Amino acid sequence: MVQPNYWFNPAEYRARLLRVQAALKARGLDALLAFQPETVTWVTGFFTRGYGTFQFAIIPADGEPTLFCRDVEEYYLDSTCVFSDRVMWTDSDDRIALAARTIAAKVGKAGAIGVELGAWVLNAQRWEAIRAELPGVRLVDETGLVPTMRLIKSPAEIAYQRIAAKASEAGMQAAIDSAGIGVSEREMAAEICAAMIRAGSDLPGPGVMSSGERAFHLHGGYSDRVLERGDIVQIETTPNSHHYHARFMRPIRVAEASDADHRLVEQLIAIQDAAIATVAPGVPATTPDAIYRDGVLGAGLRETYTNKTFYSVGLLLQPNGGEPLEAHPGADWSFQPGMVFHTYVLAQGFGMSETIAVTENGCERLTNFPRQLFVTAR
Repeated sequence: MVQPNYWFNPAEYRARLLRVQAALKARGLDALLAFQPETVTWVTGFFTRGYGTFQFAIIPADGEPTLFCRDVEEYYLDSTCVFSDRVMWTDSDDRIALAARTIAAKVGKAGAIGVELGAWVLNAQRWEAIRAELPGVRLVDETGLVPTMRLIKSPAEIAYQRIAAKASEAGMQAAIDSAGIGVSEREMAAEICAAMIRAGSDLPGPGVMSSGERAFHLHGGYSDRVLERGDIVQIETTPNSHHYHARFMRPIRVAEASDADHRLVEQLIAIQDAAIATVAPGVPATTPDAIYRDGVLGAGLRETYTNKTFYSVGLLLQPNGGEPLEAHPGADWSFQPGMVFHTYVLAQGFGMSETIAVTENGCERLTNFPRQLFVTAR
């Protein structure tokens, strides 16, 4: 007998299922074809590192979901999924044809079905095969149905993000301790990853990491480059617990920094502190976003400021790096209790960021690490 290893109490999964089913009924839909891996895991509990193979969930408006996956994942179905119905394919099967037949058998008589058309798992070939099996069914794009629900985290979800935040802090300390003249980015990455794993991260990261000219551009990864005196190291540690994420950035200078560097970082910190201080339930996303943009541009730290300033983080499975809620000048949403965000500010190669949770009265920083420009000892 397989020992259950649920990430949450089964009652939480059943409550999530009921929320999804209520939304389906309100939309006049008979089922949801859930292809996004986060949706499958959030609603059913089912998780395997092999989620990149073809798997999905059929969620009816009434009754329990059906899981479709590769047969070698049966152990993880038994240990993580709170629902029992499943159809499994083998490596010798025509998995696309089997998927289409399974969907037709489960919901083929339905009048209307929601589909996560925006899911990266659902490629054009798979979609065409499924659509051909459902000629009389109205198919509706419901890519945003479950992701919108996931924006409000339960206390149990945020508890995992607190663990991730602690791991992120351990990774940042390892970055600062290991950086120095003659040290390679790869050596630093090894220390960061080891520290985060020991502190509770399920995946090593290290996240955004680059030096030299690449420090002035987002989303660099570690390389064989060796650090030199005066380098900026752009570092964002991105660990997770049960794939619930927390992350933050701090600026690092190798061996030396000028007074101008320190003043610039102090300006960024003051701008970010002012922006975060406004975050509270009911506050429009554009309020702190404007503080970021006006502060950076008004101080002449950048000529343009085009990137988002907040984005939602929670249950994230690669390749997804954030949830579909972002702050920018055109944002039309407001903060709500239970939302969790990564919020960042960048200028001239220096980055400062935090992961924050919106509370009933304001917000809480989940990441708690000294806010300053760090200068390595060597």
